[in-house]
Amino acid sequence: MDLLEYQGKQVFAANGVAVPSGEVASDVDTAVAAADRIGYPSVIKAQVLIGGRGKAGGIKIAKDGVEARAHADAILGMDIYGPRREGPFRVHQVWVEGASEIDAEYYASIILDRSAKKPVLIVSRMGGMNVEEIAENDPDALIKLHVDPIAGLDLDTARQVAVDAQLDDDLHDEVAEVLTKLYAAFLASDATLIEVNPLIATSRREVVALDAKVTLDGNALFRHAELAAAAPDDPDQDPQEKMAKERGLTYVALDGDIGILGNGAGLCMSTLDVVANAGGNPANFLDAGGGSKAEAIVDALEVITSNTKVKAVLFNIFGGITRCDEVAKGIIAAYQQVEMNVPLVVRLDGTNSEEGLRLLGEAGLSGLHHAETMLGAAEQVVALAKGTPA
Repeated sequence: MDLLEYQGKQVFAANGVAVPSGEVASDVDTAVAAADRIGYPSVIKAQVLIGGRGKAGGIKIAKDGVEARAHADAILGMDIYGPRREGPFRVHQVWVEGASEIDAEYYASIILDRSAKKPVLIVSRMGGMNVEEIAENDPDALIKLHVDPIAGLDLDTARQVAVDAQLDDDLHDEVAEVLTKLYAAFLASDATLIEVNPLIATSRREVVALDAKVTLDGNALFRHAELAAAAPDDPDQDPQEKMAKERGLTYVALDGDIGILGNGAGLCMSTLDVVANAGGNPANFLDAGGGSKAEAIVDALEVITSNTKVKAVLFNIFGGITRCDEVAKGIIAAYQQVEMNVPLVVRLDGTNSEEGLRLLGEAGLSGLHHAETMLGAAEQVVALAKGTPA
């Protein structure tokens, strides 16, 4: 789960990292009132989950209330594209903070290196640039250190990283302290990424996190109810993706008209490919997970059929941990609870598949079709979606 800048700064501040004081605002009047309280010059910053805000006009400095109103009015509601044309990301909130006098800009991040199974600390003297630019322009400017998860990051080690990165000599101790606090924030929030760009030295030689990019491990959110509750409310989020997330399902929206439901990521991906090869266009990827129970099947079908573009659904289940009779019960329950106004092609194979097919046959569900092979199921659902049943 990605956090907005101001939420990341809240995580930093909770762990003792210095950040500029500020306030979040969702409308122009609130933004201007916040700037008046904070004082001028102040900075109006778009809150979106993408980099490159400054280049897109999403960060402006206001010297007075008139400029604060003009900047807030221009930024709120604007669409921002990422550096690789990701998006657009609509701005629904701004962060208003006091302007900082910057003497030096550094880069610092902590990333979970899954291959090494350790966090890696990255520091550079070249702040203000993204890490890809730093790596391309001056690879030696990136100092990397894998942190032993047992030993942690101590001040002496962090100070040596600051020295190796050739940061200003008088700031080595303070930077080291900030790095250890960032590592504490990384652990405390179960983060997979913490990035500060830039990490600045002010005119008073104080080290401050001027920006914050934080990604949390979604599997650990049960330990952080307050962070889960603070998840950015994205009005532009696909409604099916939002519904699936609320029900603990893995769902990815696509642009087709054939709903896809399977158990296991590999089977789902294979099903997408087979449907495409059969001439169809998948509307989604939905993994109901191993050991799918009847309730999960009901939730999954409700999510898929809530998409008005879907003309037919392919249900591809291989019974291993998942019992096909449980899946069949879920399908029967879904027909009782969800308005199934599109045809459903079911392929059941594996544990208790015969029992599952028997239950479905006895239920006599309207619009339900059965196929023995994946290719046969794909061809049948494509034909149904086109209105020409095989």
